[in-house]
Amino acid sequence: MAPVALTAENFDKTIADNEIVIIDFWATWCGPCKQYGPIFERVAENVSDITFAKINTDEQQQLAAQFHIRSIPTTVVMKDEIIVFQQEGVLFHEKLLDIAEKAQALDMDMVRAKIAEQEAAAQQEG
Repeated sequence: MAPVALTAENFDKTIADNEIVIIDFWATWCGPCKQYGPIFERVAENVSDITFAKINTDEQQQLAAQFHIRSIPTTVVMKDEIIVFQQEGVLFHEKLLDIAEKAQALDMDMVRAKIAEQEAAAQQEG
């Protein structure tokens, strides 16, 4: 399926309604983004049980700031509304497929436990 264009208006619903969302932060003027776009779209067409989405950083500056995007392209993977992966730069086809597979296999109970552990440690320090 073709990637969804995420905006401030549809972002929250898209993230809430889909277990896994892989997001490509990009811009029209970005050379590496032009290289990555077809790779991202090809993987999106071949992986049916994950939602792939694109955020144009020029048009959606608030979303780019929310994710602390400093360089594009940047790929973000969210599972159960939690960021589980974020990387700048072009990801090649095999790497993006690998990331998608790992996201599907990720044990979110373990992730939530680790987050709770880190938050408790931060409270003890603060």
